[in-house]
Amino acid sequence: MIREVHRPKTLEEALDLLSRQGMVTLAMGGGTVLNRPSPEAVAVVDLQDLGLDQVEVKGNVLSLGATVTLASLLELPELPETLRQVIRLEATYNLRQVATLAGTLIAATGRSPLAIALLALDAVLDVVGSGAAVEQIGLGDLLPMRSEKLRGRLVTRLTLPLNARLAYESVARTPADLPVICAAAALWPSGRTRLALGGFGGAPLLALDGPESQGAEIAARSAYSDAGDEWASAEYRGEMAAVLARRCMQQLA
Repeated sequence: MIREVHRPKTLEEALDLLSRQGMVTLAMGGGTVLNRPSPEAVAVVDLQDLGLDQVEVKGNVLSLGATVTLASLLELPELPETLRQVIRLEATYNLRQVATLAGTLIAATGRSPLAIALLALDAVLDVVGSGAAVEQIGLGDLLPMRSEKLRGRLVTRLTLPLNARLAYESVARTPADLPVICAAAALWPSGRTRLALGGFGGAPLLALDGPESQGAEIAARSAYSDAGDEWASAEYRGEMAAVLARRCMQQLA
């Protein structure tokens, strides 16, 4: 239940609100998550007026403001085509018009196609705290500890490489469903390879980050050997993780 709505004009004002005591205060981008019914009374800080929707390309790095909407991302000519496909899987057309990049990632579970793809790409977030001090945190380090790392702080920007190629494979009950099991792999010109797995748990899992792709299938099978729930057994996920990892590596090759 939303009790208060604040719309600060400066980043400092927003941080003061987020770090105050007495009432749970949360940042709001598009509001697709916070507008859902909740028994807990919260205050929200609307980020619309903070100018956090800027996009910039610097060499091989794409810099994205935290409140860029998913729909706006799809319009960027620099965006890799595979990432474009992943965004379409993440949310419906109407939700993409309002859902923001940072909001989607902060609310993501292990079944978020976008979070899984960005984890493979080794995306880095700028997190601002008191005194406007900026800390750069890898997505893989942030997602498992969102509550602790974002208390009284704000994600302002995300950066990802443009010189890495991305592959994504998934299995879902229908084409429009979130994945039961999925894999995303990124390959850099140097040969560095990262493999992320999803479809299970509270956050995606990094299965491989190394100088080459050798061992990706084994790493995938091992990483999801205990990933069983009501959607799929651990045995199924382990075997399919290896299959999807192999398909991703074949695409990148």
